[in-house]
This record gives sequence, C-alpha cells and structure tokens, in this order.
Amino acid sequence: MTLSSKLGTAAILSATMLLFGVASPCLAQSEPSSSSVVDEHLVSSSAPSPVAAPDPLTADLPATFDAETAAPATPATTAAPPVGEPTSDWHFAVSPYLWFPGVHGTIGARGHEASVHASPGDLLSHFRFGLMGLVDTRYKRIVIPVDMMWIRLGANNAVPLTDEALNVKVRGEEFILTPKIGYRLVDTEIVKIDALTGFRYWHFGESLRLSTSDTSVKFSSSQNWVDPLVGGRILANLSPKISVSIGGDVGGWNTGSLIDYQIGALLGYRIKPAVVLQVGYRYLATDYRSGGTTINLVTSGVLFGATITLK
Repeated sequence: MTLSSKLGTAAILSATMLLFGVASPCLAQSEPSSSSVVDEHLVSSSAPSPVAAPDPLTADLPATFDAETAAPATPATTAAPPVGEPTSDWHFAVSPYLWFPGVHGTIGARGHEASVHASPGDLLSHFRFGLMGLVDTRYKRIVIPVDMMWIRLGANNAVPLTDEALNVKVRGEEFILTPKIGYRLVDTEIVKIDALTGFRYWHFGESLRLSTSDTSVKFSSSQNWVDPLVGGRILANLSPKISVSIGGDVGGWNTGSLIDYQIGALLGYRIKPAVVLQVGYRYLATDYRSGGTTINLVTSGVLFGATITLK
C-alpha cells in the first residue's frame, strides 16, 4: 500500500469514529437501556413523590376548611351521641323482694274478736308459698309502679278426742295488688321526686277443715275490697354506688277500709350498672270493718330485694 493510500484510510477511520462519538449521546437519551429503565422504576416506587408547592391563597386556611366554598368542610359521618345519653323515653325495671314481717292487731267475725300477735318466725314456720315484686315503668316523666304480694300460710294439727283424733287443717291466704300512676316532679341526677295516686286491692282467704276417720267438714270464707290511695316517693343518689328510696301512701277513707296506709325506706348498693341490691323496712296497716268482719292489722318488718333495670 502506498503512502497516499495509507493516509486516505486513516482519514476515513478518523471520520467514522468522530461520527460514532457524536451519535452515541443522542441514542442514550432517546432509547435508554434496560438497566436504566429498571433503576428508574425502583426510584419511583420507593422514593416519596415530590410535594407540590403550597398555594399562597390557601396556605393559611385550616386543614378542615373547604377552599372552594370558603366554609368549613362537612364531616363524612355524624358524631355518635355521648355515652350514657338516653336513647328512648321508655324505661323499665323489676324489683323482686322478700318481706319478713310480723303481724299484730285484731281480727273478728260475727261479733267475736280476738287479738293477734305473730312474729316473723311464726309466719315463716307456717309459710307455704309466696310471690313478691314491683314492676316500675316510666315514660318521660310519667311513672307507673305496680306492687304485688301474695302469700299462703298453713297449719295442720291433731286434737286428741276420747276415741280418736280430730285433724284440724287451717289455710290462710293474702293477696295485695297496688297499681299507681304519677308524675315526676323533680328529675335530677341526685334527687327524683314522684307524686302518685292509685288504689290497693286486698284479698284475705281462710279455710278450715275438720276431719276424723269417718267424717270431714270444711269451712271457707274470703274478704275483698279496694282502697283509693295518694302518696309519693323520693329517690336519692348519695354516691355512684349508694342510693336511698323513701315512699308512702294513705287511703281508704271508708270506701273499702276505714284507713289504709304504708311507709317504707330502702338503702341500695349498686353492684352493676343495671343491678342494685336493697335492704329496708316496710310498715303496712289497714282497718277494715264490714258485715261483722274485722281486720285491723299492722304488718311490718325487714325487706330484702334487688332492682334490675331492663331498659
């Protein structure tokens, strides 16, 4: 190869390399390599997105402010009512109880009267069956308490005769129902005062059976009457756990009995939000005289119970 040919070849090679060097940066910008694409994806998925610069017109507004309407944004959901806020105007409670009273007074029939005195132990030893309880319903300030007591007493004795024994079986039953309706005059968290009116229904039933090996004779009778009543009660919360209830009524006024009245007091201790244990004292008196029958009795004693709020 001649010198001129060598110089021409070198010039062609130099021009080719120069053109390739100029074209390489352009290709790198327009068609990135696969490794460059992967690196860009990793950066975009792991690195935080750039934060836009704040708008100077809305930068000072609170976060909950709607910039388009210039008014506070409406929350998506309505706030729930505070805990403990009543969800209904109706309220129900039941109060089963056990009353252990003594009885004293005078009873009589057909012009004959006898004095009566029985201790709580005497009555309990002849106790056969009983149900006692109070159902208390309230709608707003209208209160409707209904008290019920039903007890049955019995005795079975043998009286020796000349040839054989005479068996004497005695059964006594008492049922008292006292429905009332009233209005809550004071209704605060500490004190509640109710004015009440209603009536008390009385039922006394007696049966006597005399029997021998050959014969049997039974006698039975009952007395029933209704007394109108007026009264009231006070409920006080001395603390979150301790409460006091005092109530009473009076009636009769010679409509059923000559006089009919009661008074009671209870001390309560709250063991659960809806359960209160109670202990107290109850005094109940009536003087009924009609058709030769006399029932002039005072029933009083200790009472144990519980109040369970259902709603």
